[in-house]
Amino acid sequence: MADWLAAILLGVLEGLTEFIPVSSTGHLLLLREALGLTDERWTSFVVMIQLGAILALVLLYFGRLWKVLIGLPTDPKARHFAISVLIAFVPSLLAGAFLYDFIKGYLFETPAIICVSLIVGGFLLMALDRWAPQPKHFDAMQLTWKTSALIGLFQCLALVPGVSRSGSTIAGGLLLRLEKPAAAEFSFFLAIPTMVGAFTYDLIKSGAQMDLSFGWVIAVGFVSAFVAGLVVIRFLLSFVSNYGFTPFAIWRIVVGSVGLLAIWLY
Repeated sequence: MADWLAAILLGVLEGLTEFIPVSSTGHLLLLREALGLTDERWTSFVVMIQLGAILALVLLYFGRLWKVLIGLPTDPKARHFAISVLIAFVPSLLAGAFLYDFIKGYLFETPAIICVSLIVGGFLLMALDRWAPQPKHFDAMQLTWKTSALIGLFQCLALVPGVSRSGSTIAGGLLLRLEKPAAAEFSFFLAIPTMVGAFTYDLIKSGAQMDLSFGWVIAVGFVSAFVAGLVVIRFLLSFVSNYGFTPFAIWRIVVGSVGLLAIWLY
């Protein structure tokens, strides 16, 4: 398959799955495996195009984020929210830095782990969607720092491909009694420093492998992820309010099961 077509497919898949609890990385790695993209540059490609989806999020939430930014010097609520997001970000920052080589060198290359993670996570998400505690928190921008820190610890689970960053943070939010849309929205906000950090760290670690001839491939994937991300973010909160997370849980189980069957047959 031509590199540009593979980049578009992977980019669209990234944008469609980054903000829903199905594991964008798991889906990307399975598709990369199916397409036979074994070059190490494609492993970094999977991480780096995530910034395209994050740019879509920043664009759609620009008004609220800008209000927080300019309010930092004078508005206690703005400072509280900014610190909450940073507190939630720190656990995955530390875990990712210490476990980077193991995760990227072993877990990223093990499709069976991804498939099992998708299936197990699907059943857990389905259970939480049905039996989550009664919500007490309805505003993603007014969580306590303790709640934010605990959600940040849940995000560390997403270092295992297939677990899902948004899935782990949303699951943590539901257990900590956030309303479903609030849990999804806080996951949005937390994605910004997390994905920017992952992009920057991977660029530092793997930048030497990114020759100019591959740069345009990343650019194509980046743009594709940006456009697809715009579509998903616009409709996700209303979808979750109406249907919950069970449709995503079922999708995880189906994809994981099909992946395991393909591995077994292969």
